[in-house]
Amino acid sequence: MPLFVCMVLHSLNAEATVAPVSDDSITMQRIDDVVIEARRSPIKVSTAAPVQTLSGTELTRLGVQNMADAVRRFAGANVRDYGGVGGLKTVSVRNMGAAHTGVSYDGAPVSNCQAGQIDIGRFSLDNVSMLSLAIGQNEDLLQPAKLYASAGVLSIVTQRPVFDGDDKSAFQVKIKGGSFGYITPAVRWWQKLGENTVTSLEGDYMRADGNYPFRLVNGKYVTEERRNNSAITSWHGEGNLYHTFADSSNLQVKGYYYYSKRGLPGPVTLYNPVSDETLWDKNAFVQVKYRKEFSDKWNFQAQAKYNYGWNRDRDLGPQYSDGVYSATHRQNEYYVTASAVYRPVQPLQIALAQDAAINTLHSTMPECPFPTRYTSLTALNVRYRRNGLTVNGVLLGTYINERVKSGKKPDDLSRLSPGVSVSVQPWRDEQLYFRAMYKSTFRTPTFNDLYYYRLGNRKLRPEKADEYNIGVTWSILPASFMDYLSFTVDGYFNNVTDKIVAFPTTYAWTMANYGKVHVTGVDITLASAFSLSRKVQLTLSGAYTFQKAVDLTDPDSKSYKHQLPYTPRHSGNVSAVIDMPWVDVGYSIVGVGKRYCLSQNIPVNKIDGYAEHTLTVSHEFLFRGYSLDLQGEIINLTDKQYDVIKYYPMPGRSWRVTGTFKF
Repeated sequence: MPLFVCMVLHSLNAEATVAPVSDDSITMQRIDDVVIEARRSPIKVSTAAPVQTLSGTELTRLGVQNMADAVRRFAGANVRDYGGVGGLKTVSVRNMGAAHTGVSYDGAPVSNCQAGQIDIGRFSLDNVSMLSLAIGQNEDLLQPAKLYASAGVLSIVTQRPVFDGDDKSAFQVKIKGGSFGYITPAVRWWQKLGENTVTSLEGDYMRADGNYPFRLVNGKYVTEERRNNSAITSWHGEGNLYHTFADSSNLQVKGYYYYSKRGLPGPVTLYNPVSDETLWDKNAFVQVKYRKEFSDKWNFQAQAKYNYGWNRDRDLGPQYSDGVYSATHRQNEYYVTASAVYRPVQPLQIALAQDAAINTLHSTMPECPFPTRYTSLTALNVRYRRNGLTVNGVLLGTYINERVKSGKKPDDLSRLSPGVSVSVQPWRDEQLYFRAMYKSTFRTPTFNDLYYYRLGNRKLRPEKADEYNIGVTWSILPASFMDYLSFTVDGYFNNVTDKIVAFPTTYAWTMANYGKVHVTGVDITLASAFSLSRKVQLTLSGAYTFQKAVDLTDPDSKSYKHQLPYTPRHSGNVSAVIDMPWVDVGYSIVGVGKRYCLSQNIPVNKIDGYAEHTLTVSHEFLFRGYSLDLQGEIINLTDKQYDVIKYYPMPGRSWRVTGTFKF
């Protein structure tokens, strides 16, 4: 119903014409204030490409622990979690690999040219207002060209300051504590500097021992152990400036800093749970975004970003000549983008985006060539929307040049990547849509792929992927006591060629273009909300993915047509949140079917499936001028012992308590 109302209002605004009238004919009457309450469906049913969203409120009420836990609730998302609070967490869309998944933070792309994949575990959920996963591309015509280059984009949108009444400032203090020595204090300050300028400052500190218990199974023997080397300490700070100019254009400036020191717990093999590897991370960036609407026909946006990344990896052990391994890596990125949208006629929109980036890597590893990558991306997007028909056509041009201080540089890369998506609404009074999409993407070899000591290969070709999607979406209001009922069904096929893998040669391993993968699957999402009474509401949601991802590289291989490692055929989640005046209760289940840790799907490589249950209870106490929100969570309620990655056991039952004080 809310979607229908929005469409009606949009149609009236776009198509209605008003005859001119004289001032004498105008009469004014004051009517009583009217308050309209409505609930909007969290699933976007009208987009031509699959888009899923989770609001910050939903994430809180469901007791979502971290970014990886949140992303698991999106259909088609594969998350690799190496266990523990500080374990690496990466996301892959429809099993095309983490390097094919883009991440944006308040509209600006997040990059890592060294490894090609983003550790989403370092992003906090405390200041997130909206989290979305777009497969193919999202609806924003002013997005940077770099986001068109990914097979899917995880978008993180942070909270913007909102003030009550005449207030000029707002403060929040939050503290979270829980199992395994976990504690996180956080503070936030919002301030008005003028009628058109606001700022926000926030920071948090997190520590955890991470020494959770687990059961070690070795044949017929089962022992109780504790995870080793899982401690983490991290700091995060962020500042924002928002300004609206007299011509309604707006400016956002963001500064970000993150530091962590964490033990890498490593695999538990046989009876050796010990790990002595430590990782230090630093990341800082400054990004500026300017947006202006010149007229009804012209919109413009420009962004600039400087990103600094530093990490140090240290490992102790007799396998190293002097008993210790240590490597330090430093990345710099200089990035600018500008995009514009032109509407020559009402149904037609034309968008052009131009990006330029310079990336550098300095490393203490032997024979590092200190590469510098120059990237130019140009994206043309043409959208036609009329009478229930939406057609998007995208053409992305990529040019990459690299320079190195030693050795031979890779060949320059120049490529065009097309994409098209179509959405059809057969009946204007029904929120029923049929959609189809095709997109060609590729991922550039990372600095590690090209230059890693003894493993890199400077002759690598880009890893190519073709995405096909066809689906149906529907949102209805079947009964008066329901706010909405929405569902989406999407079938897809992905063809990945020239896959970059570590391939054995006569004397050593090397990176090579060797793999070929076909991925076939179905994503289903469902959401609904019920008004059980005037003050009691129930929200239900769920997602299910069937995925068949097979290796077609070598017909003579023992793994030919076998399911790819760590890819379950079946996965999904369900959640329920009930809002009551005296307490809010959330319950969710995330389930994953069996998987295999290596290419051959044989019993010795099998990883059992699991279902993780989470219970959340919360209540907000309102006082004059301030509020206190208390929340308690029990994670993995059934104390299920499971692995996401083989030999990396996940925590069993744990608890967490959060107190949020706002004034």
